[in-house]
Parts: sequence; C-alpha cells; structure tokens
Amino acid sequence: MRRRVFAVTMAGLLMAFPALAKHKDKVMPTYILSARTVAVIVDPSAGIDPDDPRANEVAQKDVATALMNWGRFQPVMSPEGADLVIVVRRGHGRLVDETIPDSRQNNRAGVVNPTEDGIGLGGQRSSQAPLGTPDGTTRYPPGQSPQSQIPQPQTEIGGAEDSFVVFDGKTARPLDGTPGWQYMAQDGLHPHNVPAVEEFRKAVAAGDKAAAAAATKKP
Repeated sequence: MRRRVFAVTMAGLLMAFPALAKHKDKVMPTYILSARTVAVIVDPSAGIDPDDPRANEVAQKDVATALMNWGRFQPVMSPEGADLVIVVRRGHGRLVDETIPDSRQNNRAGVVNPTEDGIGLGGQRSSQAPLGTPDGTTRYPPGQSPQSQIPQPQTEIGGAEDSFVVFDGKTARPLDGTPGWQYMAQDGLHPHNVPAVEEFRKAVAAGDKAAAAAATKKP
C-alpha cells in the first residue's frame, strides 16, 4: 500500500497567520537595510512537483541572479556569516497538491542547505549509500532497504502561490525566526523577471527613505 505523507509548507504556515501574509510589512527591519550579503535556499518543506521537477531549483538560481543584478546585496554560497537568508518556493496553483519529497534540493554542490545546527553548504555527504559486495549484490546500511530508497508521495497543504521569505541570517537558527519581509503571489518567482525581487527592491527603497526621514527628525 502506498503511504501518503501530509506536509504543511512554509507558505501554508504564512497563510495561516494573517499578520504575516500577504507580502510586505510596513516597517522594514534595520537588519535588512544594513545587510550586505544574502544566501538563497529552497523551502526545506517543499516537495518536487512531478509536472515541473526543477521549478524550485530554477527559482533559486533566478532569485540569486536578480539579486546580483540589483547590486544591493551580494549572494553567497554559504549562509555562514551571511546577513540574510532568503527562502524561496514555487507554487503549483493549487491549495492541496501531491508532490514528491526530496531532501537533496538543498544538498547539491554549490547549494546551501538547512542542518540541525543552522545551515550548511550543499555537496556535503548526506545519508549513507548502499554498499556493493564481492558477489555483485547490493547491501543496504542498517534500517535501509530498496523500498526505503524510493521517495513516497506527500500531500502538501498550502503553497498555491510562489513565496519569497527573508530571515535574519545572523541568528543561530534563521528559519526558526520571524520573517523580516515576505512576498506571496501567483508567478511571484516567474523566471527571468522575478517580480518578488522587484517588490523587495521597492520595499527596501521605501525603508531607506523612512529611515532617512526619521534620522532628520532626531534632535
């Protein structure tokens, strides 16, 4: 019997709290305005859409490229020491959808990925691989089997829209903190033009203006 795993995405959690949705906050946190470096990762709870298996990977690269073209922040490979961590996820247009979990999305060479102690650099060795034997058979590590190597479909609740969430990278566990800014919209991570980055750019510009105005009012 095929198992079904229910997963609530980060986008779904944001939708559950009106105070955090829909996209931009009125006050831009100081740590965002003073940030210089940024790491972009895929939402750890996001599964792979069978209809578009590389959607999140492409979105991650598009966001990093758009940030680099902007020039305000410098994208870095590892969030170790990064000022900001931006979590992205492509939506699938449906509130409930079946996807395939893949822990390797943030564990490829040149990609940053969450760990128990924070976030590490992709390309590191992950779970123990099956071992070959002299007789040509495959021996699996304890607790693993051919069936355990096959990803089981999961039903995702939430995440119908693209999401772009900004966290303070200077905290011990960035993704456990409260987002400093977020944007959720249909095609918000559309390839090449990436509307979420443009909205973030506008919000940062407004934050700079508000901060400058506040500074002039001080005695």
